[in-house]
Amino acid sequence: MNKKIKILLGAVALAIVAVVAVKLSAGKNPPAPVPVAAANNLCVYFIPKNMGNPYFDAISSGFYHAFAEIGEENFTYKYVGPDVATDTSQVPYIEEAANAGAAAIFIAINSDTALDGLLDQVRARGTRVYFINQDTAPATKQHRDAAIMPVNFATVGSAQIELLASQLGYAGKFAILSATPEAPDQNAWIETIKNQLDNNPAYAKMELVEIVYGDDQSGKSTVMMKSLLEKYPDLNGVIAPTAVGLPAACAVLEREEMAGKITITGLGLPSEMARFVRSGTCQAFHLWTPPDEGYIAGYLVWAEKKLGIAVKPGATFPAGKLGNYTVRPNGQILALEAPMLYNAANIEKYAVQY
Repeated sequence: MNKKIKILLGAVALAIVAVVAVKLSAGKNPPAPVPVAAANNLCVYFIPKNMGNPYFDAISSGFYHAFAEIGEENFTYKYVGPDVATDTSQVPYIEEAANAGAAAIFIAINSDTALDGLLDQVRARGTRVYFINQDTAPATKQHRDAAIMPVNFATVGSAQIELLASQLGYAGKFAILSATPEAPDQNAWIETIKNQLDNNPAYAKMELVEIVYGDDQSGKSTVMMKSLLEKYPDLNGVIAPTAVGLPAACAVLEREEMAGKITITGLGLPSEMARFVRSGTCQAFHLWTPPDEGYIAGYLVWAEKKLGIAVKPGATFPAGKLGNYTVRPNGQILALEAPMLYNAANIEKYAVQY
C-alpha cells in the first residue's frame, strides 16, 4: 500500500487486522498539540467507551475495511479512548479530535447527558458527531448528528429474556450481570426485560432476583458473578448483556463447577465465546456484526464529506458491499433489524471473523 492509515491508541497499541497496513503511535494520554489532517484527508476519530475491549476492536476493524476499499490515502484514522468507562473519561479525546479539525467523531458514549455541552461545542466548530453502537435518550438527540446502531435495540431485551426463558422451561430465578449503571443501551434492554416479566404471561414463573454491574471490566464482572453464586445458591440463570461480562461470567461457572447447572446467555463476541459454546457452558447467545458498524461509519463520512450527501432523516447513502442505508426519522441507521443468534451450529464460522 502506498500510504498508511495512522492510528493513535489510547491505552495500548493494538494490532487488529492485517487488511490495512497501519502505523501505530502509542500512549495513554492524548498528545498536545495534535497534528491536523492533511487538507485533502478526512480525519476520523473513533472513541470507544474504553480501550482494551475486544468488542470495540471489532468495530474498529470495520473502519479499516471501509477505508481500504475507498482508498486509505483519503483518511487519517484515530482509534483512541479512556482506560476506564466513566461519565466524563472520554472528554480529553473529544477535545483532541476537535483540536485536530476532525471531519467526524464516532463515539460510544458513556453517559446520556454528561457530554452534551462539549459535543455541542465540537459540532459548532464543524466536526460531525455520530454516536456508534448506541443512541441517547430522545430528549438529548439534538447533541449528535446521527447514530449508527448495531441492531434495532427495541428487539434486544425481548430476545434476551426469551432465549433464557426458553432454555429454563419458562420458570426459574435469574440475575442480570450488566455493564455500568449509566450505560444507556443496557439500561434500555433491562427495562424491556422488566416490562416483559410484568406484562407477558409467558414469563409469570420467571423471577429477576438482582441486577449487578461489572463496569465492562473482566475483573469486576468476575467478582460480581461470584457474588451472585454465593448470594443465590438456588439461582437458575444469568443474562449478561455485555461482551465483556458474558465470557467472564462463563469462566466463573466453569471454575466453580457450575457449568450446566446454571443457564447463561447474553451478548458476546463469537471469538470470545466459542470455547464456552463448545464446552456447553453457554448453549446460545446473541449479538450482531460489530465490524459492520465501523464499515458503515467509514462510508457514511465519505458520503457526506466527499459525495455531498446530507446525512439527515430520509437520506440514503451507499455503504460498499453492504448496499444502501437510509437514515430513519429518529436519526438512526440500523446495521441489522434483530440480533443474531449464535450457537453450536454457527459459532465456528463467526469465531474466526470477530
